Amino acid sequence: MSLLQRLDDDFKVALKTSDSLRVSVLRMAKAAIKNKQIEKRGELSEDDILSVLSMLLKQRRESIEQFSKGGREDLAEKERKELEILQSYLPQQLTLEELDKIIIETIRESSANGIKDIGKVMRLIMPRVKGIADGKSVNQRVKELLETG
Repeated sequence: MSLLQRLDDDFKVALKTSDSLRVSVLRMAKAAIKNKQIEKRGELSEDDILSVLSMLLKQRRESIEQFSKGGREDLAEKERKELEILQSYLPQQLTLEELDKIIIETIRESSANGIKDIGKVMRLIMPRVKGIADGKSVNQRVKELLETG
């Protein structure tokens, strides 16, 4: 079953069961996917849909951070619940050990010699971890590993 079909089916179930949070999150995800489809002027691949969902996850993480800084734990908690729902549609995320292994391998491939080569490493690594690792945490981990080098 395609990811889009799964989203549609889960949306229908959420409507029938009056799960308002899930309905809201899935409606927002479907709208973002539809906008991307209009922008692309054609059908989206599974990778395109994963990119849209990853973007929505990133927005939720940033919102959680901002709400927590602003002392709005009620709103941060709502965003956490939305994040959890969206994450269920992405492939299993990499563990820290798996991510480190990929990063170290990519650093060797790119012949990176320190923090100045972070762009070179990130260009190679992001296509490999798309949808299975958060870009911000990948960037942070690459920096740490290049600094300890």
